[in-house]
Amino acid sequence: MGRSANTKTRYLIIGNSAGGIGSAEAIRQADRTGPITIISEEPYPAYSRPLISEYLSGRRSPREMLLRDTAFYSRNGIDCLLGRRALRLDVENRTVELDDGTSIGWEKLLLATGGTPIIPKVKGIDKKGVFTFTALDDAKAIRQQVPPDATVAVIGGGLIGVSVSQALSQRGNSVVMVELMDRVLSAALDKRASRLVEKTLQAAGIDVVTGCAVEEIVGMAADEERVAAVLLNDGRRIECQAVIAAIGVLPRTDLIAGTAVGTDRGIVVDRHMATSCSDIYACGDAAEAYDFVRGEEKLTPIWPNAYAGGRIAGLNMAGRPAVYEGTTNMNSFNYFGLPIISAGIVEPPDLSSYKVLQSPMANGGTYQRIVLRDNRVVGMVFVGDIQSAGIVIGLMRTRADVRGFQRSLVSGGLSLASPPGELRQAMLAQAMPAAI
Repeated sequence: MGRSANTKTRYLIIGNSAGGIGSAEAIRQADRTGPITIISEEPYPAYSRPLISEYLSGRRSPREMLLRDTAFYSRNGIDCLLGRRALRLDVENRTVELDDGTSIGWEKLLLATGGTPIIPKVKGIDKKGVFTFTALDDAKAIRQQVPPDATVAVIGGGLIGVSVSQALSQRGNSVVMVELMDRVLSAALDKRASRLVEKTLQAAGIDVVTGCAVEEIVGMAADEERVAAVLLNDGRRIECQAVIAAIGVLPRTDLIAGTAVGTDRGIVVDRHMATSCSDIYACGDAAEAYDFVRGEEKLTPIWPNAYAGGRIAGLNMAGRPAVYEGTTNMNSFNYFGLPIISAGIVEPPDLSSYKVLQSPMANGGTYQRIVLRDNRVVGMVFVGDIQSAGIVIGLMRTRADVRGFQRSLVSGGLSLASPPGELRQAMLAQAMPAAI
């Protein structure tokens, strides 16, 4: 790591997170010697982005966040260029220009460029004390600039917003979360599960404001450029010393602007993770990957999707044909001791085509919800008791007909003994991990 850029490499990977690492590992399985170069804007070896909240809360150090050990790159013969940004892609001549004036030629290219934070169009968003929260440097900046006794307003009640709110609360900060929708985690959970999470957050001291938007970030009387409060669209003023924009991410596609690489909402890829241009592949948050529940390509910005897509891309780049079997929206989290797993379609768009099974609300916040279509599981939410979640995910992936044991899906009696033997084997083989 750290040496000058090669003028030519066989495999060039832009991005050093889950997709890039998955691709490099797969390439080395098929090609032990072909030169691999990874370009990363961040100055750090690959780390687990989902763990930046634990770094912010003080529960993990950067070393404890590493995705692979420090010898990973040298052991695998990878030239990793840290702190370098890819500026321009020349598809015809197969080169990438870097921000230090050098360029790298490639034979096979993977775009694992990830996502870029969504910055809300709010008056005062450029004031000092406003942060995003998608990378380690974001968490470092918050730790350095926001004291533990400060009040923080978090814009967004999705996965990023709830994650950073929990970390801030554990750190000692007073937190006000402002969510435009009528409930938190609306894209990942159904209404019942959302309410359970909201109650858990409130019990931990987080002020949850739903159905409202931040209209303006107000500066201090003595220093207009520094955050003093946020104004909501219902007229309320919330005093705070910092604001975190945690709305979500958009596919990062700036590198391919003006090239022949096809895009829709993200970079378009086929089931081999190949783009519309020969020898160029894409994966992760930047690409539209196959969703096995919906049967179509869509953006699925989750960690397991990036890693799995990167592996398929890497195998194909190295000449070993591989097909991406797909993923689906899948989230696994634990908020103040309340474990939750969700996957697939949790809020059916048309109840006439779906069947919803729900367990009654139990003491301690235990709750389970299964969504069926044509007697097959297409969605699930497990709160509190998540022991059988892996089995249900296996049923989803194998498209198993569950009509013979539907009752056991939410009765607490589901086990590997519930489905027929051949389905048990398929589920064990296909069950997808919730995180890497």
